Amino acid sequence: MALRITEIFYSLQGEASRVGLPTVFIRLTGCPLRCIWCDTEYSFSGGAPATIESVLAEVAKYPTKQVCVTGGEPLSQKECLPLLSALCDAGYEVSLETSGALDIAAVGPRVARIMDIKAPGSGECDKNLWANLAALNQRDEIKIVIASREDYEWARDVLRERQLDLLCPVLFSPAQGQIEAADLADWILKDGLPVRFQLQLHKLLWGNMRGK
Repeated sequence: MALRITEIFYSLQGEASRVGLPTVFIRLTGCPLRCIWCDTEYSFSGGAPATIESVLAEVAKYPTKQVCVTGGEPLSQKECLPLLSALCDAGYEVSLETSGALDIAAVGPRVARIMDIKAPGSGECDKNLWANLAALNQRDEIKIVIASREDYEWARDVLRERQLDLLCPVLFSPAQGQIEAADLADWILKDGLPVRFQLQLHKLLWGNMRGK
């Protein structure tokens, strides 16, 4: 079975602990979620068929060992797992950006999993697969996109009740155009939360330009 690829491009990592590193992004096609603030709706359908070998050949054109497999929701494609393994076997430092709605347990331990937890403002909060928390380790990261004060309070309570910061690093990120970034920063500081505030570097540099 072939992969379906929306795009492969070379840019700076804009999020999480690898922010700023030159990275090849492999964006797989398809996603079962429809988050209200999604900025990659173009990846929901279409794409082009590709073999794992052809993807590796494309990735090898770029001068970096950092690779991020993203979507859409990359785990919605069965060939995502073999792709991740092949990238690791080829010597790349591999991260996976996943929605948290699909089982991550089968993702190999060499891959750093950047897993979303969907707050109510996403419209997809009921899709959170809470069993995924048991599979996380310190190589992984949890990301929560915050679109309102209500989202923040929900995320703060989940953080505390489930002790997310003991599982792996936790990132709080403002939904672009929904809340002021400075407000989220102030709320985090006021409540003394053990999370990392993050802005999306690529959007600061290039806006919502596709392929960046």
